[in-house]
Amino acid sequence: MVSNVADYKTEVHNDWCPGCGDFGIVNAIQMALAEMEIPRHKAAVFSGVGCSGKTSHYLNTYGVHTLHGRVLPFSQGAKLANPEMTVVAVGGDGDGLGIGAGHFVAAGRRNVDMTYIIFNNGVYGLTKGQASPTLKLGLKTKSLPEPNVNQSVNPIALAIASGYTFVARGYAYDVRQLKDLIIAAVKHRGLSFLDVLQPCPTYNDINTRDWFSGMDNIDEMTNKPRPRIYKLEDTGYDAFVHIDSPDEENEKLTQALIKSNEWDSKIPTGIFYKNEIIAPYDERMSERIPNYLENPPAYQEISHAGKSLTDISKMLDTLEI
Repeated sequence: MVSNVADYKTEVHNDWCPGCGDFGIVNAIQMALAEMEIPRHKAAVFSGVGCSGKTSHYLNTYGVHTLHGRVLPFSQGAKLANPEMTVVAVGGDGDGLGIGAGHFVAAGRRNVDMTYIIFNNGVYGLTKGQASPTLKLGLKTKSLPEPNVNQSVNPIALAIASGYTFVARGYAYDVRQLKDLIIAAVKHRGLSFLDVLQPCPTYNDINTRDWFSGMDNIDEMTNKPRPRIYKLEDTGYDAFVHIDSPDEENEKLTQALIKSNEWDSKIPTGIFYKNEIIAPYDERMSERIPNYLENPPAYQEISHAGKSLTDISKMLDTLEI
């Protein structure tokens, strides 16, 4: 079967603002699904609330538009119910790192085999540009009455500290690299996190496309802009944990944390950390339920002719005093 990008597009009218980085992210997801030739009925995209929440409407796969900050519980539950599905969760930086921050951290402990993509623009775009958790301290975007008074969350560092086994960053206007990162994230055995820098042309007038391109950072020798974005793979950076060794893992974690703090004049994209030695959640489940992968919950018959087939008598017996 040969898939085309058009197969993963819907007829739903897209009402994002012109120039929004969300367009690049959705295009990259569609390109990744097509290149991997994932059948549309074997893929499910879950979205939270915010501008990014509309993503599930624009991808011609199974789609679930969930609650604010709750995209990870929904998507993890779906993956555990049907491990054969390719599950991708998406949400904004406010959705995932504000109200959803507790779920973001807890997900790292489980290492469910799925992908989570955050659309990171530093503002709450849908509700008129309030500062999101990723906006840097002291910045004053066009809709803020005063400069941001809070320190920012570092999504890459938080994901690493929480236990995500694949951590990467992309840039919405570099669709080809972003597509490759999404493919790598989906193929990873374990929980993948992808932080995507996504300019908001309507409300964030600081971290703009021109800012990322270095239009304000002119090289005196060449008189050309010095882009802030650079690719880790171009520097010989090795993100992979190759052997089951605490020293190896600590070395890779440490270098990833150091790189995650680069900002302003140099902003790295690419894979920061990748560890497939840690067992994903479905393997842990299989140790307790031997036939879990052969007979997952989604395939189990729970009723027949309107009558429940579930026997809870053993559970009720344990409640007797």
